[in-house]
Amino acid sequence: MKKIILCMMLLSTLHSVRAQDRVYGNVRSTRSEVIAQNGVACTSHPLSTQAAIEILRAGGSAIDAAIAANAMEGVVEPHMNGIGGDLFAIVWDAKTRKLYGLNASGRSPYTLTLAELKKRGLTHLPSTGPLPINVPGCVDGWFELHKKFGKLPMEKILSHAIAYGRNGFPVHGELASSLAAVPRLYGKFPNVKEHYYPNGEVPKKGDIFKNPNLANTLEKIAKGGRDVFYKGEIPQTIEAFMKKNGGFLTAKDFADHTSTWVEPVSTNYRGYDVWELPPNGQGICVLQMLNILEGYDFSKIPYGSTEHIHLFTEAKKLAFEDRAKYYADPEYAKIPVKQLISKEYAAERRKLIDPNRAAARYDAGNPALKDGDTIFLTVADKEGNMVALIQSNYRGFGSGMMADGLGFMFQDRGEMFSLTEGENNTYAPHKRPFHTIIPAFITKDGKPYMSFGVMGGAFQPQGHVQIVMDIVDFGMNLQEAGDAPRLNHEGSSEPTGEKMTDGGMITLESGFSYETIRGLMQKGHKVGYILGLYGGYQAIRYDEERKTYTGASDPRKDGHAAGF
Repeated sequence: MKKIILCMMLLSTLHSVRAQDRVYGNVRSTRSEVIAQNGVACTSHPLSTQAAIEILRAGGSAIDAAIAANAMEGVVEPHMNGIGGDLFAIVWDAKTRKLYGLNASGRSPYTLTLAELKKRGLTHLPSTGPLPINVPGCVDGWFELHKKFGKLPMEKILSHAIAYGRNGFPVHGELASSLAAVPRLYGKFPNVKEHYYPNGEVPKKGDIFKNPNLANTLEKIAKGGRDVFYKGEIPQTIEAFMKKNGGFLTAKDFADHTSTWVEPVSTNYRGYDVWELPPNGQGICVLQMLNILEGYDFSKIPYGSTEHIHLFTEAKKLAFEDRAKYYADPEYAKIPVKQLISKEYAAERRKLIDPNRAAARYDAGNPALKDGDTIFLTVADKEGNMVALIQSNYRGFGSGMMADGLGFMFQDRGEMFSLTEGENNTYAPHKRPFHTIIPAFITKDGKPYMSFGVMGGAFQPQGHVQIVMDIVDFGMNLQEAGDAPRLNHEGSSEPTGEKMTDGGMITLESGFSYETIRGLMQKGHKVGYILGLYGGYQAIRYDEERKTYTGASDPRKDGHAAGF
C-alpha cells in the first residue's frame, strides 16, 4: 500500500491529459468539441466513425449509422465487442418525441444448471472457457433497432464492416496491446491461434489484420437477416462446436432468443432528467447516486476537492450495496425499481454518510464489477434522431471460445451470475445475468439534451455520474467533461457475492492534487493508483435553438467524433 500511495503522490504533481497552451477553454481539455448541423457520430475508433458518417450521408438514420459503426467496431476492436456479445440502446425518436430502450442481452443455456455448476465445485463462474457463455444478443438487437427505426437495407449498413474484415485494416495501438496478451490468455482454446496469430506471431501496431471469416458471417447476416444467426446453419455450427468442447449452448437456445423493448427510467438532477435502462443492467445505480448527491450544494464544493471525492465515494458505496442485492433479471426477481430511485429513499440513505469519515461497510437498504471491455457509441441525424448504443464481450476478447469458421469469440457475461442459492442474481437456466453495460440520455424540459455513455465494467455508473456532475455542477462542456481526470472506487459488494468489509479503495487519475489525496486519507480512505480503469466516453448534445449537434470523444481511447 505504501508503494501505491507513493505512486499517487508522484502522479499528483503532474497535470492530467491536456493540450499545451490552449488559448481558450479549460486547459485540461485535449481538443475542441465537434459541431455540425446534419449529423454527428462519436465512437472509439476512426474507421467506425467514418462508417457511421458515410451511412448518414447516404440517407441512413442515426440508428442505421449506429449499427454500421457497431459492426465495424467488432472488426477493428474485437478485444472490446463483437457479435458474440450483448447490446443495450436508448433511442430518441424525433417523430414521436419519445425515448425507447432496448435490452438485447442473452440468456444462459437451458442445459446448464446450478446443480451442475455446484457439482464441479465452483463458487464463481470462470471468466474463460465454455461455462460463462450466454446466447449473444447483439445481432438480434441490430435487427430490432433496424425494424423500428432503420431506413437503409442491412446489406448497405454492414458493407463497411464486411469490406474491412475481408480486406484488412492497420492494427492500432490499443488493439496491438491487447493482442499481445492473446497467446497467454486464450492460446489454449480451439481456433484462437489460427485466427489471431496463424504464423506464430501476434500482429503488431501497423500490421494489416484481416478477418475473412467474420466478413463471411456478416455477409450472411446482411443478406439473410437475423434468423441466419439464430435459426440457420450458424447455431447448428455453434452447437456442434460446444458439444465437442464441453459447452452447453444449443440451437434451441438461439432459436428461443428475444430482445426486450423496455421503458427507460429517470431521475431529475437539478433540472436535468437523466435516463437509464432498468435491470438486469446497472443503470439505476446512476440514478441512485445522483439522488443522494443532489442533497449537497456543489456550487460551494470545488471540483476535485477532498469533500467532492469523499461524498461521491460514499454515495457510490451506498448505491452499490443495493446493486449487489437487488439488480438481476426482472423475469426471475422482484426488483423495487421505483422505490430504489425515489428521492425519499435517497434522503434516508444520505443520512448514513459521515461527512468526516469513510465508511468501512454499509448494508443494502430496505425500500418499500470487475473491470470490463466495452464499446460505447452515439450517433445523431438531421431529422433529430439520437441513439446511445453500448455493446460488449464483457472481459477482453471474451470467453476464449471461437466456433469453427465464424470469426468471432463468445462473450463471458455469464461470469456475472452469483452461484449462491436464493439471491436475485443466482444462476438459473435461460436467465439473463446481471449486466454492467449501460447507455444513458439526458432530456431537459421534455426535449433531447444529450446522449452519452462511459465504458468500463463496474466503473460505468461512476463514470456516468461524474459526467453529469462535470456538466451540471462544474460547468464543463462535453469535451472538457470527457477529458477531466476521473476517480474510481474499488471493493464494493457485488452481485456475484463479494461483500465490502474494509471500505474498499479510491483510485485516481493524475490531475488531482496531493492536498486532496492527503485529505481523503485523513478521512480514512485508502487511496491508490491503478492503470486503465477509467473507461472511455462519447457524447452528443443537441442545441435546439441553433439546430446543431456537438460531439465529444474520449482521449483515453482511439476515439473520434465527426460530423457534417
